[in-house]
Amino acid sequence: MTPETDRLAHWLVSGLELDTTLFHVGQYCGPWRASTAGRERAGFHLVLRGHSWLHLEGQPPIRLNEREGVFLLRDLPHSLTPEADSGPECQPRSMLPMAPAVPGACGLACGFFQFRGLLGELFRSAFPDYVVIRADSPSSEAVGPLFQLILAEAERHGEAASPLIERLTELLFFYVIRDVACRDDVAAGLLAVARRQEFGPLLDDLLREPGKAWSVDDMARVACMSRASFCKHFVEASGQPPAQFLLQVRMKIAARRLQRGDSVLRAAEHVGYTSQAAFTRAFKKVIGEQPGAFQRARRVPGLRAAH
Repeated sequence: MTPETDRLAHWLVSGLELDTTLFHVGQYCGPWRASTAGRERAGFHLVLRGHSWLHLEGQPPIRLNEREGVFLLRDLPHSLTPEADSGPECQPRSMLPMAPAVPGACGLACGFFQFRGLLGELFRSAFPDYVVIRADSPSSEAVGPLFQLILAEAERHGEAASPLIERLTELLFFYVIRDVACRDDVAAGLLAVARRQEFGPLLDDLLREPGKAWSVDDMARVACMSRASFCKHFVEASGQPPAQFLLQVRMKIAARRLQRGDSVLRAAEHVGYTSQAAFTRAFKKVIGEQPGAFQRARRVPGLRAAH
């Protein structure tokens, strides 16, 4: 891991907040099929014992061995089965408790997670749709013991799920972030900028003060570059001009605040717009919907944005 990638991983871990919910934990025997799809939530499946096959639309099946799993960052159609050939549709089977172990059974921990905080939507837009955890990954020395702890909690509590499993899963996910941050397919947009050491302070400032009247000269000054050099290197890193990048950051932050209960006017003011009409045009350009319609469709009940 390079110093730049390590810094990116630490930046992500320090800014991301997760709410994790355990859906079920136990072992399947015989023919079975499991899925968390169709609930409009990000999810995970962890193989604690045995093995299973992950089926995603349009892709060959992926074998998941013991101490491996998948984090689905978006609600993708998928299923897990005991064989590569998924076979005929079968009714979901009841899970048995994790202990005692049944020979040939597959032990799973499955659930959902939701991003909170400033980086949530930005993270989702930059990372792939799903991430497979491998036992031989660069972080295996840390990931292996976490799987063992999750299994121990599952065996200890039987049918009553241990709340520690959710916390251990969150910790596992943060180790996965470190691996994914090294991959070239995330080196675009926000993460590409974050990976460049010279742009780190600027990105921190943009996220902390999105409503500031940022000019290109201001951004170049924070990056300690001339305007011409800054624009050249920024486009090379992110694939877009600084002003366009700033617009996307502002609108994604505004979208998150709308989800958490801000009025359209307050969300607009938070990201630097005094004209609600101008904010509406910008929001639709980036997000693809009017802010009011976006909020009605996606507002998270019971949440208020932090002011």
